[in-house]
Amino acid sequence: MRLQAQVRKWYCRPRSPVVDTRERCQLDTSRKSLLKALDREILPTPPVWMMRQAGRYLPEYMKTRARAGSFLNLCYTPELAAEVTLQPIRRFGFDAAILFADILLLPHALGCELDFPEGRGPQLSVVRNSEDLGRLASAGDIHRKLEPIYRTVRILRDALPGDVALIGFAGAPWTVATYMIAGRGTPGQEPAHAMLRENRPLFDQLMELLTDATIRYLEQQARAGAEVLKIFDSWSGSLAGGDGLFDRYCTRIHERIVKALSSSCPDVPVIGFPRGAGRHYRDYAARTGVPGLALDTDVDVDWAAKHLQTEACVQGNLDPRLMVTGGRKLVSETRRIVGAFSNGPHIFNLGHGITPDGDPDNVLRMLETVRETRMCR
Repeated sequence: MRLQAQVRKWYCRPRSPVVDTRERCQLDTSRKSLLKALDREILPTPPVWMMRQAGRYLPEYMKTRARAGSFLNLCYTPELAAEVTLQPIRRFGFDAAILFADILLLPHALGCELDFPEGRGPQLSVVRNSEDLGRLASAGDIHRKLEPIYRTVRILRDALPGDVALIGFAGAPWTVATYMIAGRGTPGQEPAHAMLRENRPLFDQLMELLTDATIRYLEQQARAGAEVLKIFDSWSGSLAGGDGLFDRYCTRIHERIVKALSSSCPDVPVIGFPRGAGRHYRDYAARTGVPGLALDTDVDVDWAAKHLQTEACVQGNLDPRLMVTGGRKLVSETRRIVGAFSNGPHIFNLGHGITPDGDPDNVLRMLETVRETRMCR
C-alpha cells in the first residue's frame, strides 16, 4: 500500500499539545520513549541516543569493520551494517538506534565515484560544470544502488528490542553538495561558496537534484521500517551570515523536504540538525515545522529552553569532548542539560558525533547520570 494514501499529515495539523507525564508513577510503556518525546511528551527521563554511536570508539565495531575489509563494504553489506548498528544498543541500552550508513552514499548512488582511503577522509569525483551534473542527472534509479541500505533497515526493524526506535537519515543537500563540489571535506566549504558566487544557476541545479534525491531516499527508508528520519546539515553554519544564504539553502530546502515527507510518510517524525545555525535556529524551527530539533554544542541551553522548546522537541547538546575527558565535568554538564530542558520535550544527545577517541566508560557514565536525574515527583 502506498504511503501517500494515508490521510493524516502531522505537518499540516495543529501542533500536538505538550503533555507532561512526569507525575505518573506507572509509566506508559505502550510507545517508544523517543516517539513520545517527538510527539511533545515531557517524560520523567529523556530518551537517550548519540550521534555516531556505532563507530570507532567501540572495539567490537573495529572488529566488524576489519571483517568487512573497507568502510564502503561495511555500509553495503546489510548483515554487517545491521550488526554495528546493534552493537551500542547491546552495550549501552540506548533508546534509539541510528542506521549505520554515510551521508555520501546518496551521491554515490547518483553516479559519483566514492572512496574512503584510510586516514584521508572521503574522496569523491567532483561536480564543477554542467557536463558533470548531467552525468549525475542521467544516472537512473538511485534505489537500485541503495537497496542494501534499505535491506539493513528491514533487518534492524525485526532485530531491535521492542522499546528501541529506529532512526534513518540523510545528509542535507547543502552539506552533501559541499563534498561533491570539492571532492572531499574542506575547511569553510570554500569550493561550494565559490560556485555559489560564480555560477549560481549550476549550483541551484545541483541543489534541486539533491533535494529530490534526498526526499526519495528518506521516503524509502521509512517504507523499509525507519520510525524517525533525521536530516544532517553538518556544514550549514558556513551559510549563517547575513546574506540570506542560510534561509535559501538550509531552511527553505529543509522545509521542502519535511513537507514532502509529511505527505508521503505522515507517521514518521523528522529531526532537523542545522549545525552551526546560531541565531537562525529559531526561524528554522518555526518555518520547517520539524518535530525534533537537534542542537549543536554552541547553543545556550537556557536560551533554547525559552525560545526553541516551544517549537519542537529539542535534542542535545552535550559537548562530545566530554566523552573523551570524562570526570566530574561530564556529570555536572549532563545534569545541567537535563535540568535546563526538564520543562519541555527533550531527547538527550551530544552536540555532534562522538569522536573515535571517545571512552565507552564515559558513555556509560553519561547514560547513568541521565537516568539517575529523574524528574518523577
